[in-house]
Amino acid sequence: MNDADVSKQIQQMVRFIRQEAEEKANEISVSAEEEFNIEKLQLVEAEKKKIRQEYEKKEKQVEIRKKIEYSMQLNASRIKVLQAQDDVVNEMKGSASKDLLNVSHDHHVYKRLLKDLIVQSLVRLKEPAVLLRCRKEDLHLVESVLDSAKDEYTSKVNVHPPEIFVDDVHLPPGPSHHHGFFHHHHAEAHGPFCSGGVVIASQDGKIVCENTLDARLDVAFSKKLPEIRKWLFGQDQHGSKQIRPVVLPLKGRLWPALRNQPHSVSSTLGITKPIDYTQAP
Repeated sequence: MNDADVSKQIQQMVRFIRQEAEEKANEISVSAEEEFNIEKLQLVEAEKKKIRQEYEKKEKQVEIRKKIEYSMQLNASRIKVLQAQDDVVNEMKGSASKDLLNVSHDHHVYKRLLKDLIVQSLVRLKEPAVLLRCRKEDLHLVESVLDSAKDEYTSKVNVHPPEIFVDDVHLPPGPSHHHGFFHHHHAEAHGPFCSGGVVIASQDGKIVCENTLDARLDVAFSKKLPEIRKWLFGQDQHGSKQIRPVVLPLKGRLWPALRNQPHSVSSTLGITKPIDYTQAP
């Protein structure tokens, strides 16, 4: 083989090697491109997923904040509504308290009421001897009905007439005696103001039945409160709540328990803490 043939064969081998190298380089390039695209796609999807998760998290946080704010506003509105309702109810009770001052103005009616209150208290205590405390201005009325009250109690319970000692310490007068100033006191009925009625206790002062008009108002109002609230703030036939005037319920629903039905509250009058009858209230 001469030099020309050798050179020709070498060139053929070089072309063959170069062609294989180019093909291998193309394969590597294509493979690298595919791997790059796959990795790039994976990175993009991972970032997209991360962004979506962050967005969903922030969206949930915003939704939670909205719910919290709504709940707070709703609770605040409910508190305002409840406060307004309480104000209306308390206004009713205050109006009833003022009306109690007029009960003692009609001496004929008030005298009969005092007798019923005394009998009711005696039935409640069932003591052979009791102490009675009343307002100073009611003393003559109380003394005038003691005998008839004893007789009625005796016939009701079928016992010997009890001894009733009228205390020389009196219940305080009504607010009208304080220069026309009215203040409804929520403490005990023998506190600073008393609209009328009596307080009767066992002779040792350990068992006390407060049967004053103020104590009866508290009992009657407590019993009638659900009915009053339903009447004022109940739902109509369409399911919507209505606010009614506060004038009629006082006369039509609460007052009979105090004036026209003197015994309607007796079963709920409780035993309170003893009164020290040796000292003024």
